[in-house]
This record gives sequence, structure tokens and C-alpha cells, in this order.
Amino acid sequence: MELPNIILWAIPFFLLLLLAEVAVHVHQQRDWYVAKDTFSSLSMGIGNVLLGGFAKALMLLVMTFLYQYRIFDLGWHWWVWLLLFFADDFSYYWFHRLSHEVRYFWASHVIHHSSQKYNLGTALRQTWTGQFSGAFVFWLWLPLVGFNPFMILMMQSVSLIYQFWIHTEAIDKLPKPLEFVFNTPSHHRVHHGSDLEYLDKNHGGILIIWDRLFGTFQEEKQRPVYGLTTNIDTFNPLRIATHEWAALLKDVINHPRHLLGYMFAPPGWSHDGSRKTTKQIQQELNNKE
Repeated sequence: MELPNIILWAIPFFLLLLLAEVAVHVHQQRDWYVAKDTFSSLSMGIGNVLLGGFAKALMLLVMTFLYQYRIFDLGWHWWVWLLLFFADDFSYYWFHRLSHEVRYFWASHVIHHSSQKYNLGTALRQTWTGQFSGAFVFWLWLPLVGFNPFMILMMQSVSLIYQFWIHTEAIDKLPKPLEFVFNTPSHHRVHHGSDLEYLDKNHGGILIIWDRLFGTFQEEKQRPVYGLTTNIDTFNPLRIATHEWAALLKDVINHPRHLLGYMFAPPGWSHDGSRKTTKQIQQELNNKE
């Protein structure tokens, strides 16, 4: 059975909403957009879509193989979709969190954080290497439990579509019950902030409850400074897609004895302390206080 690619169906609506936000940006003289930055984000999105077919084929192949050894036959019942919604979002939380805490996964995910602007165009700034470098491993427990691989891919698409609209400064805060349960523009602005108190926070996909449960939630207090702690200052899509992989490779070649540290320790880790991770910086600040 083959399910429709709802991401492709959603693209026209993405573009219409993006154009609407640009119109507000111009009319209200906001600072949400820079043309070169937006074209870079669109280029990254196009590259992601073009490579997406190969990535999904790889995921489907692996998941279908594992599905043969499933523990339960869950089927396609409505309650299975409901269970899958929570299971997928839980998986996404840990994928997203570890993409910030493990440099190997950060090398792909950093692309999404490389813009110094925060708008609907930024939502389209997606990795070219994520699935090929193994991001899908965080979902491999789902076919083993008994969720159909086609259902899993569909739910991943639903999550991705949901996360498009939260990349905006046009929406302030929603009513408190919604802010408590769901990932919102306010929560996700924090996630994209390079401010020290905002780093590595709010990793949820559709739901923010996982961050509240696992101690990674941060309320938005002031407008974030967007981008990376050390920005790459380029609009070249190829460099955006590969700059952290190149830096990781350089570290591994120059320090082969510390290969595991440079690959799997948090971003910013260094064997000689010349660079700092987020936790090290926060600890040093706390010690000074």
C-alpha cells in the first residue's frame, strides 16, 4: 500500500503563507526577512525535497525489513494512529534533542539553525544529509513494536507540516492551555535562539510536554538572537549544507586519538578545552556568580 506524499501537497500552501508573511514584513517595516537569506533557505528546502525520495526509500527499506519481526500486529485502527501520534512525537523529541547534544547528528541539523532570521522561510531550511547519516534510527523501534512503516512515514510528514507554521514572529503567544501542551511559535523561537539561556531548549515537534517532562523546557522571556553561537556568515547553499561536516572531518584528521570525542561529544567539545560546550559555558558562568 502506498500513501500520498502530503509534503508535496503542502508545498503550495507553504509558499502562499510565506508570501503573506513577506507582505506583512514589508507593510509593517519589520526586520524578519533578508532576500539572500530567504533564497538560501529555499535552496536548502529544494535540495531536501529532491533528496527526500531517496531518503524515504532507504527508511522504508529498513523499516519494512524490521516490520517482519514485529512483536504485535497493530493494524490500521483509529486508536493505532493515536498511539502512533504520541510514539512518533516522542521519537522526534529524542532525535531532536540528541541532534543538539551529539556532534555527529548536529552536523546535519545545524543547517536548520544557520539563519540569523526567523521566518517561514527558515522552516524550509532543511538538511541534505540527515536521513543518510542515520537520523531515522530513532524511529526504528516503531516497526518492531508493530506500527506499519507507511503509517510511520505519514506521521513524520504530519509532524513536519505542523512545524512549518511555528517558524514565525508574526504570532506572539497563544492561550495558556495551548502553550502548555503544544509546540508554538513562542516555544520554537526560544529553540532557535543563540542566547545562552535558550540554547538546547524546547526540542518538541508537535507537543511541548516532552520538554516539560525531561527538563529541557524554557519559557520565552525576550526576543531571541537567532543563529549560531558562531555564525558562518554565508548564503552559499553548498557551504551551509556541509560546513559542520567539513569542520568535524578536520578535527578528526588533526586529532585521531580523540575521534570519538569529536564525533559523539556535544558540539563545542575539544580535547584541550580550547572550545566549550553549552553546559561548560553555563557552568563557568554559574561558578562566577
